[in-house]
Amino acid sequence: MNRKKIIQILSEIATILELKGENPFKIRAYQNGARALEAMEDFEDRVSGQTLTEIPGLGEALSEKIITLYTTGHLEFYSKLRKSVKPGLLEMLEIPGLGGKKIKAINDALKVGTIEELLQACQENKVAEIKGFGQKSQDNILAGIHNRERYNARHLWWSARHVALPILAGLRDLPEVELADVAGSFRRRMETVGDLDFIAASPSPENVMKWFVSMESVREVTAQGATKSSIRLKGGMQADLRVVPREQFYYTLHHFTGSKDHNVQMRQRALSRGLSLSEWGFSLVDGNLASKALPETLAGENQLFEILGLDQIPPELREGRGEIEAAEQGTLPDLIKQEDLKGVFHCHTVASDGVDRVEDLLAAADERGWEYVGITDHSKASFQANGLDEARLLAQVEQIRKINDEGNYRSHAFAGIECDLLPDGTLDLGEEALSALDFIIASIHSSFSQTEEEMTKRVIRALEHPLVTMIGHLSGRLLLRREPYALNIEKIVDAAAANGKIIEINANPMRMDMDWRHWRKASEKGVLGSVNPDAHDAQHFDFCETGIHVARKGWLTAKDVLNTRSLEDVKTFFASH
Repeated sequence: MNRKKIIQILSEIATILELKGENPFKIRAYQNGARALEAMEDFEDRVSGQTLTEIPGLGEALSEKIITLYTTGHLEFYSKLRKSVKPGLLEMLEIPGLGGKKIKAINDALKVGTIEELLQACQENKVAEIKGFGQKSQDNILAGIHNRERYNARHLWWSARHVALPILAGLRDLPEVELADVAGSFRRRMETVGDLDFIAASPSPENVMKWFVSMESVREVTAQGATKSSIRLKGGMQADLRVVPREQFYYTLHHFTGSKDHNVQMRQRALSRGLSLSEWGFSLVDGNLASKALPETLAGENQLFEILGLDQIPPELREGRGEIEAAEQGTLPDLIKQEDLKGVFHCHTVASDGVDRVEDLLAAADERGWEYVGITDHSKASFQANGLDEARLLAQVEQIRKINDEGNYRSHAFAGIECDLLPDGTLDLGEEALSALDFIIASIHSSFSQTEEEMTKRVIRALEHPLVTMIGHLSGRLLLRREPYALNIEKIVDAAAANGKIIEINANPMRMDMDWRHWRKASEKGVLGSVNPDAHDAQHFDFCETGIHVARKGWLTAKDVLNTRSLEDVKTFFASH
């Protein structure tokens, strides 16, 4: 088990001990242990050398638990501790703003053991009467419960990917299946997915259905028919399968890919050409046929668009936001592709809260054929992430320069920082240290409750700072967990354009931020994006896939994104900015 996961478990142990009302010193021991690991850059060396106990805050018993987790990935004490607490109380930890102490206080006062009971207590105004809470705390808890219910109906695209792709591969492997694909919001690469829609073409639908409903991952079959079945998977997602004849496949795939607005506009266009379009195909209206006869079977989805006089519209753009007009005029963009990336920025190392060294990230970049990696550990205001102060930052810059000079990697390391943007819009590190860097990402990690006006001024002040290169995870949202803070995106885009600054496309599947809905206008104003993985582990380089989704849905081409440029071009860009 890696250091980051061990830190999470130590923190969770402390929280559960708070829930149980354990000795504050015992709780603090696990909290201090987690903080000690966060600040430790030589964790693996200390584990192998059995020198963890030399670190203040890590006694013999706690060090033994850490080593057990590291070597076996399991800790009996942790497992028993989780089982000793009612599941409903642990579920309450999923509500933003509710920690162990608050949940214990509520449980002691009202004896509520589930989220449903907590909701009722809030509705009856009982939580507000508890000492230390009040009306505002109760309202926040209510909002958290309602958001949780709403979020539970959706799934991150990244999570849905791990479910959908094996099922799709299984369908395509069946001898009875001629064609198969996933439709719906998954195919349009939306940030979150409600359920999965599979479409298959087969002359033997009964065999395909039998396979689908009997998969090992099925928890419940909610409906089963000759050509359509619905299942609930063990992870909670719902999936539907429609099996159609080969000649109907591309019509059905297009229809169930959507979106609703796109489909409505496509049907209207068909009607204007004397045709009716549905999931079953084209049919003539009033005996009229457009310029040419309809093919009996489409060779591909592109033919459907050709019949309507359109260039093929990529699934990501099918949102009813001008894509049909652009397809008619031949002005659809040549959308960015994942292979266009030449490197990435926004990567954390063991110096703050990452799990890899600079060298590890460069080796991983080499494996992908990338030309560069931007190292951006947290700055000192992010104390919970072991952020760097000026002295540690300058030491890291020197280390990065040395690694580049040694020439052991094809990839180049750019020295940067993810610098905390303080509530008044200033940066939390001095200009002398910042001036030594190749680039700076300014990000908000605190004071999320500021007003829209305050938050907007805060970001614009950073965009006007001569040393800031780009803004990180602009809205601060965590998909299905935390709403974005209040911002006037239009003003921020204008400020970025006026100051020649980049807005990050944070590719972490829980962020996907700045939202794709803003990118078309931003690029039209000349604002560059940068697809950044926000990597805390070299494996997080995979997140670039979801960043590319955001860029494509935002109508971006390769020239609209900084990290499609070569190493030399990026060096020139940084030098001139």
